[in-house]
Amino acid sequence: MIAELGALALALALALAVMQAVAAGLGAAQRRPVLTGAAEGAAIASAVAVAIAFAALIHLFVVSDFSVSNVAANSHTAKPLLYRVAGAWGSHEGSLVLWCLVMTGFGATLALGRGLPFGLRAWATACQGLLNAMFLAFAVFTSSPFTRLDPAPVQGASLNPLLQDPALAVHPPLLYAGYVGLSVPFSLAVAALIVGRVDPAWARWVRPWSLAAWSFLTVGITLGAFWAYYELGWGGWWFWDPVENASFLPWLAAAALLHSAIVTERRGALAGWTVFLALLAFSFSMLGAFLVRSGVLTSVHAFAVDPERGMLLLAILGVASGAAFALFAWRAPSLQPGGLFAPVSREATLVLNNLFLAAAAATVLLGTLYPLLLEAATGQTISVGPPYFNLTFTPLMAAAALILPAGPLLAWKRGDLMGVLQRLKWAAGLALLAGVASLALTSLSAAFVAVGIMIGAWLILGTLTELVERIRLFRAPRAEVWRRTRGLPRGAWGMTLAHIGLGVFVLGAVVETGLKTEVPSVLSPGDPPVAFADWRVTLDDVRIVEGPNYLAEQGVFTLSRDNGSGARTVTAERRFWPAGGQTTTEVGLDFRGLDDLYVVLGERRAGPEGQPAWSVRAYHNPWARLIFLGPALMALGGLVSLTDPRLRVAVTRRRRS
Repeated sequence: MIAELGALALALALALAVMQAVAAGLGAAQRRPVLTGAAEGAAIASAVAVAIAFAALIHLFVVSDFSVSNVAANSHTAKPLLYRVAGAWGSHEGSLVLWCLVMTGFGATLALGRGLPFGLRAWATACQGLLNAMFLAFAVFTSSPFTRLDPAPVQGASLNPLLQDPALAVHPPLLYAGYVGLSVPFSLAVAALIVGRVDPAWARWVRPWSLAAWSFLTVGITLGAFWAYYELGWGGWWFWDPVENASFLPWLAAAALLHSAIVTERRGALAGWTVFLALLAFSFSMLGAFLVRSGVLTSVHAFAVDPERGMLLLAILGVASGAAFALFAWRAPSLQPGGLFAPVSREATLVLNNLFLAAAAATVLLGTLYPLLLEAATGQTISVGPPYFNLTFTPLMAAAALILPAGPLLAWKRGDLMGVLQRLKWAAGLALLAGVASLALTSLSAAFVAVGIMIGAWLILGTLTELVERIRLFRAPRAEVWRRTRGLPRGAWGMTLAHIGLGVFVLGAVVETGLKTEVPSVLSPGDPPVAFADWRVTLDDVRIVEGPNYLAEQGVFTLSRDNGSGARTVTAERRFWPAGGQTTTEVGLDFRGLDDLYVVLGERRAGPEGQPAWSVRAYHNPWARLIFLGPALMALGGLVSLTDPRLRVAVTRRRRS
C-alpha cells in the first residue's frame, strides 16, 4: 500500500501543479486575487504531496520492499541504513522525485513570498507551476519509482558501489538545491518579461534566490570533486568529465547572474542581460539533467542509459527554454536601458567579469557538446579532454581574476583608475613577490605554477585591501575602526569571504596540478620503502577484511619522511561487492598540513620470486587541502550574504515607499 500511496501522491502533485499554473495565469491576466490565492495554495499542497511521495519511497528502501522494481534494482538487505536511504535518490526514477521535491518546495516558497508586485508574483507562480507540471508528468508517466514487480525477488541487486559513500549520500540533495533553485530566477525573469518590468526592485528580489542556488551548487560540486578524489583512485579531483561540466555550466551562469544583478539593482543597467542570464542558468540545469539521464554520455556520474526518456527530457528543455527565450527576443527591446556609466567604473568591471564568465561557459559548453554533435552527425568519435579546457577556459578565468579585486574599489558610474591602482600597489607587489619566490623554489618548467600563485595571492590580498579600505584599518582611530567593522553589512563580509575563497582555490589548484608527484610500483609486504617526493611508502601487510556488504583486500602502509621521521600508518582497500560483482578502490589518505599523501592499492600480481605482490601508486599532492577549503569559503560567503537583512526586506520597503 505504501507504493500505491506514493504513486497517488505523485499524481496528485501533478494535478495540483497544473491547477497552480492555470489559476495563477488566469489570476494574473484578469487581476483576480482569489485565483492567485488558490494558485498559492495549490503550490503549497503540491509540495506537500511530493514530500509524501518521497517519504514513501524512502520507507520502501528502508524496509527493503523488493516488490517495487526501483527498490529491487537499487537496494540490498545487507546495505547499511544510510545507503538504503540514499538509494531512494541513487537511481534515475528516485533522483527525479528528489528533483520534483526541491522544485515544488522552491515553488511553494516563492508563492508564499510577499513584497513582489501582484502581477510579477502571479506570473512567476504560474511559470513555476508549469515547470513543476512538466517534470512531475515526466515522473508519473515515464519514470515512476513505485512500479510493482511480480514476482518479487528474494534479494535486490544493490546500489552502484561507487555511490555507497557518505559524500555521495548528501551530494545529490545539495546539488539539486542549486540546480533546481535556479528555476525561481527563471520564473521571475519570465514574469518580468510578461509584465514588462525589469527594475532595481526586481533585481533585488532575484539576488537572494540566485545566491542561495549558487551557494548550494558550490557545496554540491565540491562534494562531488572530493568524492572523485578519494573514491575513484585516479589521484585527481577534476577530470573535465561531461557530467561534471553539466553541473559547472549553471554554476558559471549563476555567478555571472549574481554580478549582473548587482548592476541592475544599483544602477538599473544591464536589465536585459540579467534577464538573459536568469533564463540561461536554469536552461543549463535542464541541459545537465538531459545529459545525465539520456544515455548520450558514458560516465560514472550518469543515472540512466535510456534514449527514449532522454528525448522527452530534451523536449522539456526545448519547450521551457525555447518559449522563454522566444519571449525574451520579443520583449527585450522594450526594456529600459538603464543608467549610463563610464568605461572606468564599477559597472564596467562587472560587465567585464560577465563577459569573461560567459566566454568561459561557452568554451565548456562547446567542449562538452561538440563530441556528441559530431558523433550524431558523422558517426566519428572524438574525445575533448583537459588540454582543450586548459588552453581555452583557464586564460579566461585568469583574466576575470585579475580584474576582480579592482571592481569593489571603483566608484559607481565613474571611477578613478589611478587611485585604485595606487591602493592596490601593496597587494600587487606582494603577489608578484610570491610568484617570483615560487619560481625560485621550483623551476622554470613550472612557470605556470608561479603565475597561478601570483593570481591566487592577488585575489586574496586585493580582497583584503578592499576590506582594509572599508574599515580604514590604518587610517582611523581604533574606536572608529571597530565601529566600521561592526557596521559593515553582512553582504560585504560575504563578498569578502567568497573572493578570498576563490583565491584560496586557485592556489590549491595550480600547486597541486603543477607540483604533484606520482610513483607507481609493485610491492610485497616487507619490501624496502619506495621514495616519492620527500616521502617514502612501505607496504606492511595485506589482509582480508569483511564489510557490511563487501569483501576487501586491505593494504596497511607506513608513510614517513625520507629520514624516517613523522611515520604514520594508513590503509587502502580494494573492495569486491558480491551483490553486483563489482570492484572498487578506497584510497589511503594521510593529511599533512595543506598536503595530502595519497596511496592506492591495485591488483594482485606475482612478485619477482613468485610471492604475492600488489600494484601500488603513491602520490604527493601539495596544497590539496586548499582545493576544497576555497569553495567552502565561497559557499560560506554566499550563505553569510543571505543573512543580510537588505536581501530580505529591501524589496518590501521600496515597494511601500
